[in-house]
Order: sequence, then C-alpha cells, then structure tokens
Amino acid sequence: MSDLPPKPPARADRVSLWRYMRLFREDILSAQPARLYHAWMAEFRTPFFRSYMVNEPALVDEVLKARPMDFPKSDRVGEGLRPLLGNSVFLTNGETWKRQRRIIDPAFEGGRLRDTFPAMWAAGEAAVARMGEGLQGPAAPMEIEEEMSHAAADVIFRTLFSLPIEADIAGRVFHEFRAYQRTQPILNAAAFVPLPRWLPRGHRAKTRETARNIRALITQMTATRMAEIEAGNAPDDLATKIMTTADPETGERFTTQEMVDQVAIFFLAGHETSASALGWALYLLARYPEWQDKLAQEASRLPDVADFAVVSRLKLTRDVFREALRLYPPVPMMVREATCPETFRKRAVKRGSQVVISPWHLHRQDRLWDNPDGFDPGRWHTDNGKTCMREAFIPFSAGARGCTGAGFAMVEGVLLLAMLLRSFRFERIEGDDPVPVAYLTVRAKDGIRLRVSRR
Repeated sequence: MSDLPPKPPARADRVSLWRYMRLFREDILSAQPARLYHAWMAEFRTPFFRSYMVNEPALVDEVLKARPMDFPKSDRVGEGLRPLLGNSVFLTNGETWKRQRRIIDPAFEGGRLRDTFPAMWAAGEAAVARMGEGLQGPAAPMEIEEEMSHAAADVIFRTLFSLPIEADIAGRVFHEFRAYQRTQPILNAAAFVPLPRWLPRGHRAKTRETARNIRALITQMTATRMAEIEAGNAPDDLATKIMTTADPETGERFTTQEMVDQVAIFFLAGHETSASALGWALYLLARYPEWQDKLAQEASRLPDVADFAVVSRLKLTRDVFREALRLYPPVPMMVREATCPETFRKRAVKRGSQVVISPWHLHRQDRLWDNPDGFDPGRWHTDNGKTCMREAFIPFSAGARGCTGAGFAMVEGVLLLAMLLRSFRFERIEGDDPVPVAYLTVRAKDGIRLRVSRR
C-alpha cells in the first residue's frame, strides 16, 4: 500500500474543448492536467470566454482579500445551483450580498457557537447510537459517507430549527437532498456556452424536481417558524436569530421567501461540506491507524455531558481535521469574474474573464507545501505548515466572502470526529480505496466503505 492517500488521475495536457466539457461535467478534478499542481497560473481558452486559474498566494489574496468586490462570483457557477439556492447569499453579489451578510453574520458570532454546542453534542450522541446499532463482534463494513451525511444533516436541523433529523419534515428534506446531490454537477451547459436568458439552462428534470421538493419543504418550515416568532413561542436557535435580525442600515428583515433561499444554502453548505470532510477524515484515520489511536486516546477524555470548553482541548483532532480539509477540501474550486481589465503575472486578463481559485490545487501546490500529497497532521506545527496555513489554506474561502459558518464547521467537525473515535474503531478495506470526485462537494466516486467495530 502506498503511504500517500489517493487523488484522481489527471487528464492529458491537450484534449479537445468538447472532451474537456464532458470531463468537466463528470468530474472537475480529473478534468485538470497534472501541471496545475506546480503552476502559479494557467489559462484556459474556449470560443466564448477565457478562464484563468490562479494558484499563487499573492494572486489569491488579490482576488479574495484585497479586491473582492472587483471579482464577484461568476454566474456561470450560479446557473447550475440556482434551482435549489435561488437568490441566496452564496450566489449574490454587490449590495444584495452585503445586505444578506449584515443580517446573517450575527447568528454565527463566537458567542452563538457556545449556544449551539449542546445541539451539536446531541447530534453526535445520536450518530454514535445510530452507527452502533447491530455492531457486535467482528468489524462490519459500513458506508461512511452516508453515515456522515446523516450526522451532519442532524447537526443542521438541530442547530437551525431545533429539530432532530428523526422529525418527519427534517427526514423528508434529507431524503430529497440525497436524491438531489448526485443529479446536479457543479457546472452545467451555461458554464461553457453563453445562453440568452429566455433559453432553458440545461438542468436535468430530476434536478429541477428535487429542488422544487426541497424548497417546498423548507418554505413550510420557515413559514411555521415565522408564525412561532409572531406568537412569541419560537425556540432560540439559528433560524430564530436570523429571522429576527434587522439589517442595521435599513431596519429590514428577511421575508419568508428570502429566508427560504438562505436556509437552502445553510443546509447545502452546513451539511454537504461537513459530511464530505468527516468522511475523508475517517478514511484517512483508517488508512493511518497510528493517528487514529492518538485521537482515540485524546477523545477518551471527553466528558459525559456537553461542555464547550472541551473543544479547545482536542488539539490533535483539530490537526487531523485540518489535514483532511487540506487534502480533500469540500469545495474544490471557486469561480470569480473580472469586472475590469487586469494584469496577472504580466498577462492581460480581459474584463469578463473567469478567475478560478482552486483550493484543491492550492492545497497540494508542490512549490509551497512540504510533502504536498502526504498525510501529515503534524505539519501545522512546522514553519512550512504555519506559513502555508496563513497563505495557502482556504477550505472556507477567505476575505470578505469567506464562509460565515467556518467557525461552526470547525467546532462541529472536531467534536463529531472525537465522539465517533471514542466509541468506534475504523479499518481500511484492502483494495477498496475511495476515488475522490467533485459532485456538489468532493466525494468518493463509489462511496467510502470502512470496517467499523466498537472500542
């Protein structure tokens, strides 16, 4: 067995546009040539637009941190996700986006993380109980991605709407989302060919149907919460906090329809990305059992009741979770658009060009990282690791448009990982290593199967 975790094969340096489009729709990771792990910048040409991948920290900072408003999110990605996400904060730009963030951000401030921690803990306990059912004797094969999706969705429902996933409407949303997630590629036809607004956007019928079903269920949940807020008996959770927060500049609050858009992205970002990261973290620990033993020892000191202070003591678990985010960043690529002519590395970038920032490639950039493809949680305490964490580690994006739930995700991921490792041992199945591909997030092509037994 190689001591390097798997990554997808790279394509040949030269392929036709149509071959590239087909590869891109199937999996954007293996559609890229191997040289991108070394390049500071690369240009992709199509008959309709130019695309530039920037893989140098200074350029990434320019786009994400120094001048984010000059590089808004590209509608070429938004076209593929709009049936589900509508006009959510993930897709908007300019003043609309600023207003949405002014209302949303207070719900995810540091103090609120402490408030949501008991709900995360309860979801972790439920995940342990669910996975432990029927586990007696020898280790049994288990599909880990499915289990982590269930656990992460439970966290979202409990923290957002004070509902366990066993609640009927929460379970229906989860079921519909499982049907949605692999019918929708990150990019559809509109990402490659400029289409007039009146033309269909190329969404699959099943994608449209499941998106409608999810949004109908979220509308029902949001309307119920609006009524509870008006009646004065709403629980003090994230949904209530967001729906009762007024824009400090205008005094306006989200309407029900606006809140549906935001709940859709909270569920997508908070459930899909966390499930991806947890699944890969458990696979890595099964592949490197010496690290699993270290984390299990650390987790053995967890208290029996929720205590927010424990998060700061799970130092090794946090290092491993960071390393999983580095090797398998849930969102592998982010696309921005140049709103004015630019010059990157002495190369002219025309207005309207697509600027691609790829955490997948930046996190494995061989000019920056020591042992870029290796699993090494100890790297975060080396000089190289500390430098790269500041300059080349962006699992949650960076700058003004950095993920508002990044702190939430780090607490959730570290806590659930520790709770699972306190109760179970995970073992790699020889010859059944997962192959990473990009659906909505970086997932395994055929799932992640591990043998699981009680500790």
